[in-house]
Amino acid sequence: MLALIAVAFFLTIVALPHLLVRRTIARHGKDRPDLPGTGGELARHLLDHFDLGHVAVERTERGDHYDPSSRVVRLGDDHHDGRSISAVAIAAHEVAHAIQHHRGERMFALRGRLALVAHVSDKIAGVFFFAAPVLGLIARTPVVFIGLLVFAVVLLAVRVVVDLVTLPVETDASFGKALPILKTGGYVDEHDLPAARSVLRAAAFTYVAGALMSLVNLARWVRILR
Repeated sequence: MLALIAVAFFLTIVALPHLLVRRTIARHGKDRPDLPGTGGELARHLLDHFDLGHVAVERTERGDHYDPSSRVVRLGDDHHDGRSISAVAIAAHEVAHAIQHHRGERMFALRGRLALVAHVSDKIAGVFFFAAPVLGLIARTPVVFIGLLVFAVVLLAVRVVVDLVTLPVETDASFGKALPILKTGGYVDEHDLPAARSVLRAAAFTYVAGALMSLVNLARWVRILR
């Protein structure tokens, strides 16, 4: 019974945020002929408005994101070509990341540096988790096994730090930049602002599921080591 409760709790805290994000974006994803342009057109307009003409706008199948290495705002087909509240809100959110990058904001830069470290540490941690039992048997001592696991858990902690740093970066993109831009620029009517706010909240918390997953995974390995 306790095992079933633990599984249900795990699925709830990890899957629920992801489902809520998808539902919110889908709810406001219907095309609106009354909107002045598509998400891609708005992204291009905002980039030019903020003197970011060097930043490109592209379609992608890998999820909406801003790529700081290539300086490209990438939007899925529904948001690049769509004329919906979700499309314009998410376009503004991704442009906000380009603005953070252009202004050299510290949290955005820190997130980028830590993400590179985490990419490497995740791979090393995976190797160590697989190698630890084998090396422990070869060495015939639990000290080696425990030592390798401790090192791997430390590496996993890097991912947790990245996720924690990501949350304020995403929140600033949505509510510190994108929402004021949409409101003051008149890109969204007053009666559509609550819907835009909901989509921007969903965009900001896209990484919540990943952060919770990292914390649960880290806690699981820490518990094993105790």
